[in-house]
Amino acid sequence: MSDEDLKAELERLKAENANLKKATKPKDLTLKVSQKGAVSLYGMGRFPVTLYKEQWLKVLDKADDIRDFIKENDGQLATKN
Repeated sequence: MSDEDLKAELERLKAENANLKKATKPKDLTLKVSQKGAVSLYGMGRFPVTLYKEQWLKVLDKADDIRDFIKENDGQLATKN
């Protein structure tokens, strides 16, 4: 391969790499009904968070308590980027 061929291939690979990085950006959160009738939340991590309707409602009812807990323990909690 000539130097020009190598440079062209390098540029092609850089462009492909940039496109792959764009494709792996965090996605929006999505909801789906599972095969067993539960609610699955996608986009939080590698696997969905799946709970039944009653469980989600309990979590949602505690939303203010969860927010308060996070504020009170902010120094101890890790963040995931």
